[in-house]
Amino acid sequence: MTTPTTPRGRLLVVDDEVELMRALCESLGEQGFAVQGLSDPLLAPDALRDGGFDVLLSDLMMPGTDGIQLLRRALEIDPNLVGIIMTGQGTIQTAVEAMKTGAFDYILKPFRLQTVLPVLDRALEVRRLRVENLRLRAIVKELTFESPRYRIVGSSPAVRRVTQMIEKVAGTNATVLVRGPSGTGKELVARAVHGNSARRDKPLVTVNCATLQETLLESELFGHERGAFTGADRTKPGLFEVAEGGTLFIDEVAEMAPTLQAKLLRVLEDGHYRRVGSTQEKNADVRVVAATNKPLEDEVRAGRFREDLFFRLNVIAITLPPLRDRREDVPELVAHVLRTRQLGKAPFAVDPEAMRVLCAYDWPGNIRELANVLERAQILAEGDTITVDDLPESVAHAAGPAPAAPGATTAAPPNPDDLDAVERRHVIDVLRRHDGNKVHAAKAWASAGGRCTG
Repeated sequence: MTTPTTPRGRLLVVDDEVELMRALCESLGEQGFAVQGLSDPLLAPDALRDGGFDVLLSDLMMPGTDGIQLLRRALEIDPNLVGIIMTGQGTIQTAVEAMKTGAFDYILKPFRLQTVLPVLDRALEVRRLRVENLRLRAIVKELTFESPRYRIVGSSPAVRRVTQMIEKVAGTNATVLVRGPSGTGKELVARAVHGNSARRDKPLVTVNCATLQETLLESELFGHERGAFTGADRTKPGLFEVAEGGTLFIDEVAEMAPTLQAKLLRVLEDGHYRRVGSTQEKNADVRVVAATNKPLEDEVRAGRFREDLFFRLNVIAITLPPLRDRREDVPELVAHVLRTRQLGKAPFAVDPEAMRVLCAYDWPGNIRELANVLERAQILAEGDTITVDDLPESVAHAAGPAPAAPGATTAAPPNPDDLDAVERRHVIDVLRRHDGNKVHAAKAWASAGGRCTG
């Protein structure tokens, strides 16, 4: 008994020349394709609805309809179908019309099988990409977030990979390790994983290992008994107890001391832990999502992080790229921040030159830095539009000047006789030198006698 193999692709061949249609179906079947042939084009729509085909190979001239009309109808049934038109009466006009209808390619009869196979391989790759794109769009649409402010924004390939991983892992109980530089949104990933899991109605609890000393972090995670240490005047439940049934997000896990790493490993392996000062075992039903901005492989080699804990945390790794590696998402992120963190009555707009600067900057602080810059810009903007003058000097200078248009001339400085323009320019310069701090800028202005200096 032979094991059935997966076909290279599912093809529907439509041609009123019965012998040619049968010969083509037989040849393609021998090449590993699953093929169905029809000599009556009027039967094709029903076959397309029922068959789940990847590619339609249709003759151009047929009784009752033609290949272009059939392709138009086929794409209404399945927009991701890839159509190829075959004809022995090819003209430039019919080729153009076929392409406008949505045909992937146009093959002239008579043809050899070896010339058709590469076309089919390319068509199947297009089909795969169309289906994958549709699936990823559905993933992003289906992911739920606790509020518009706390959502993952962007449509770059890197962001699509992140949302794809979230969709795959959210419904499981697998431990997740979120990796990426500071400010890239690691906590947002943890919130999305929790919010799209079966644990969404239970608590999501967060702890940052970098903000607590070892003894305090142990007590915070596992709790302590009364009298366990000086100042422990009452029994306190730990975050594993608080998060029971839900998710515990452990940020900056690389900062955890080795002794605590061993205790965390035990919880992850068998769900058991003890409060500080207790001999009683407790069980934890908690999903752990950990995050780090350090390469844990390097920390393991340096002896600062347990290898067994690394392997236990790294069951599913979701890596967030720095913002400089996904610049195409900056306009979308800017719109999101200005909409969800607006300081005025209506969202601010961003003029084209300011947007160019924002897209060109490297953002060492990533999305967190971008949000802070936009908050500052909303405060400094004189109208309802953010300009380059409202951005920090470090951001504007790092982006460099805009490329000059052909024949363009450098803008002239303000007319020295136009006192309002000169003073406005000076006020902006003073604000830039003091990072937008109006109090410090006002003091500097007053110390200069309220005059333009320099």
